[in-house]
Amino acid sequence: MRVLIAGASGFIGTALVKRLGAEGHEVVRLVRRRAQGIDEASWSPGSGIIDFTVMDRIDAVVNLSGASLGRLPWTKGYRGEIVDSRVTATRTLADAMRRAKRPPPVFLSASAVGYYGDRPGELLTEFSSAGSGFLSEVVQRWEAAAMLAPPETRTAVFRTGIVVGHGGALQRVNTLTRLGLSSRLGTGGQHWPWISLDDEVAAIAHLLESRLSGPVNLAGPTPATADRVMNAMAERMRRPYTLAVPERMLGLALGRAADELLLSSQKVRPQRLIDDGFRFTHVKVESALDAMLSAPSAPSARA
Repeated sequence: MRVLIAGASGFIGTALVKRLGAEGHEVVRLVRRRAQGIDEASWSPGSGIIDFTVMDRIDAVVNLSGASLGRLPWTKGYRGEIVDSRVTATRTLADAMRRAKRPPPVFLSASAVGYYGDRPGELLTEFSSAGSGFLSEVVQRWEAAAMLAPPETRTAVFRTGIVVGHGGALQRVNTLTRLGLSSRLGTGGQHWPWISLDDEVAAIAHLLESRLSGPVNLAGPTPATADRVMNAMAERMRRPYTLAVPERMLGLALGRAADELLLSSQKVRPQRLIDDGFRFTHVKVESALDAMLSAPSAPSARA
């Protein structure tokens, strides 16, 4: 397949490009500068500008655009960027597909488990309702923009959790652990929906050739609490895990981001992915952490 990727240079995008190339697919990257070669196409997502004719020679579009949620604090201005970088970019792609003479048959658009909000005690599948909070509102608008794609295009939105891989959302946790400063966050009992980087890109590749449309959860099959994730990392790096940061202190330091990123509980199950026959390489979070810490560019677990 010839696959157009928005966000190809990011954490997930870089790994996805490598995976698709290994599987024999041809990748065309969307870039925010003049295109250099047939493997690139220019766009300006913030302005809604893209050469829609590129869609005529594409078999699938993968949208990974979006400002990092890990950039703190979430000021009013940055919250606006979180929204706009997702919704505007996705609308730009959907509009280009609608204007194409031959719309791409497949559109896979990133989404997030933030859709579900804070739901302690609930098992959340793709059939669960939307939650509340800033991230839930962002995701609902993000997914609505993806659904503006042409009706003849199979559109799937993949709701991703914490991607465990070197350079991802756990990078700061990795650094603090290495320094011996790993801490229990709040009670530690909140569920963190995780997925290994290997399984994240494998699942996206799977969705390219699947028949699934609509929401698909991308999370590991075995739920894990924040305490389990943090403790497992500390054990592997032979560092202490004895400190604790109360919820109130996290709130004072990080504001709304503390509640929505660190303290929110989401026991997410990838029901549709499992039913579609996808097999996970990393079934438990400990296995995903082992892969992350053994990556060539990762700090040594025995440092």
